[in-house]
Amino acid sequence: MNILERSNDIIQIKHWEEKDLDLLFRINAPEMMQHLGGPESKDQILNRHKRYLDLGSRGCMYSITLLPELEAVGSVGYWQTTWNGESVYETGWSVLPSYQGKGIATMAVKLAIEEAAAENKYNYIHAFPSIDNPASNAICRKLDFEFISQCEFEYPPGSFMRCNNWRYNLIHRK
Repeated sequence: MNILERSNDIIQIKHWEEKDLDLLFRINAPEMMQHLGGPESKDQILNRHKRYLDLGSRGCMYSITLLPELEAVGSVGYWQTTWNGESVYETGWSVLPSYQGKGIATMAVKLAIEEAAAENKYNYIHAFPSIDNPASNAICRKLDFEFISQCEFEYPPGSFMRCNNWRYNLIHRK
C-alpha cells in the first residue's frame, strides 16, 4: 500500500475491495461519466465491480482514500491490454467532483504508475482521455506522459470516441 503526501493533502491508494461498490455507484454520476459515454446501468456497474475485484495478474484497481479522514474520493488503476499489436498497460482514473482540482488524481495516477512499473512486466502504460477532457489530458502532461496522437478508441464497448493517446515509459521513469 502506497502513501503519498502533497502539501496538506494526503492520499492512499488501496486494492479494490467489495466495500468499494458504493464508491463505484458514486463515480457513475452523469457529471463523472460525461467523457465516457454516460452513466452505466446498475447491471453494468455490478459487472464492472466484479471485473475490478477479479483483475488478478492482469492489473489492479484501487480506491483513492483521503487521509486522515479515510474518505473514499475516487478510483485509479491499470490493466493489461494490447495496443497496436504490443502488450501494454492502460490506466484510468476518476475523482469525485468535490475533490477535483486539488491534485488528488495526479498523485493517485503517479502511485498507480509506480505499482505498474514495480511489476516489471511491460515497457509502457497508456492513457486515452477524451480530447474533450482537459483535466485528464493535463494530468498526462503533468506526469510526463508522451503525447503520441489522437485516435479513435472504443469505449464503452460498441461506441467509439475521439481520444488522445498518451504513453508513459515504465522502464525509463523520471
